[in-house]
Amino acid sequence: MSQEPKEMEFEPALKKLEAVVEKLENGDLSLEEALKSYEEGVRMADICSKRLTEAEKKVEVLMKTNPGKFKTVPLESREEPAKPKKKKS
Repeated sequence: MSQEPKEMEFEPALKKLEAVVEKLENGDLSLEEALKSYEEGVRMADICSKRLTEAEKKVEVLMKTNPGKFKTVPLESREEPAKPKKKKS
């Protein structure tokens, strides 16, 4: 089992995950090799998930406030709640 750096970037982790999936899909591994590959895939999926969550938290939307001026607003605050539809009478 290889030790991956704790601060692995998203793209290398995703490439490793894709390689693991391909190896497992080929079905040419022994049970022991398949289990090790599966464990590595879970680690890579966890790293990818954490990196995506971190990126999601940092995403901000630029909103125009006045002509030529901008302010940043977190993505969550831009979403408006769904309005209930009125029933036709």
